[in-house]
Amino acid sequence: MTDDLLLYSNPMSRGRIVRWMLEEVGQPYRVQYLGYGPDMKAPDFLALNPMGKVPVLAHGDAVVSEGGAICAYLAAAFPEAGLQPTPGTPAYADYLRWMFFAAGPTEAAITARALGHEVPTERKGFVGYGSYDDVVDGLERMVAGKTYIAGDRFSAADVYAGAQIGYGLRFKSLPARPAFEDYWAGIADRPAMKRAAELDDAALPVAA
Repeated sequence: MTDDLLLYSNPMSRGRIVRWMLEEVGQPYRVQYLGYGPDMKAPDFLALNPMGKVPVLAHGDAVVSEGGAICAYLAAAFPEAGLQPTPGTPAYADYLRWMFFAAGPTEAAITARALGHEVPTERKGFVGYGSYDDVVDGLERMVAGKTYIAGDRFSAADVYAGAQIGYGLRFKSLPARPAFEDYWAGIADRPAMKRAAELDDAALPVAA
């Protein structure tokens, strides 16, 4: 496998989270922006991700889609960046637990709420996330009184789950609870995140 890292993204997509992760990793990478619509449904891109959506990361012969999976892959592929807790430890258990919570229940609940879909109380058992309020309460427990999500240092879980909290506060898809605000304030000034945001913001006029 070569060391080439190529991110397929759009500056108005969840690829912004992956770009933050790439900046934290600190390895050289390239970005290919795709427009929504025909670009993402072209045969060459569908061969990389049959869903026809970004982000997608190509690392030599390895191809990874889904933002949470890409962040976890990068943390494991570049252990020298220190973004994955040691496997088999309590911190690693929290890392996996909350990464998957962010990718599953959190994403689903926030999206459903944004689209105006509410789960009837009597049907909560049929839905993996239960209800929006259940997820918000779970997220609050995830970060309450903590500097980092998994253990005592910053990890890919803070990139992926933390970004969702940051976006949730910014766009008001999450309530402004003190636990969320305190946690986000602790990571919002990371240089890697600022660099990633500046790079994607600069691409906004040229990528549809």
